[in-house]
Amino acid sequence: MRHGKKFNHLSRKKGHRSALMKSLSMALIEHKRINTTLAKAKALRVFIEPLITKAKTNTTHNRRVVFSYLTDKNSVSELFGPIAEKVGDRPGGYTRIIKTGFRKGDSAEMAMIELVDFNEVMLANKAATKTGGRRRRRKKGSAATPPVASQEEE
Repeated sequence: MRHGKKFNHLSRKKGHRSALMKSLSMALIEHKRINTTLAKAKALRVFIEPLITKAKTNTTHNRRVVFSYLTDKNSVSELFGPIAEKVGDRPGGYTRIIKTGFRKGDSAEMAMIELVDFNEVMLANKAATKTGGRRRRRKKGSAATPPVASQEEE
């Protein structure tokens, strides 16, 4: 029975699942984008987004709490350094999951999970569209000819 099952157990025991989440989150922090199965990506999003929220306020307590989850000094310093700077004003939603198809061997649904503020291609496209401005379309007859004022001679 699945009473009270609130999260995906990923067919693993608790220790194996926590080790998996720890290694996936360290890889995501280091590389900013990883490819994994869709189920693992969704579980990783639930695991890492509270850690990124804690990294936004750089206190000793928050560093120790995040270190208890990650247990890697380089990942913690990366998380509290450049990642916290980029997501400082974002209220949430630090990760993006993009489905990439099915794995050839076992047809598992694959996905790419990435940190939102570190995708240079999307940021460049967004900056290009903002600098270009928005052009308004006019109706053909309305703005082409100015209205003629009728003057009556007395």
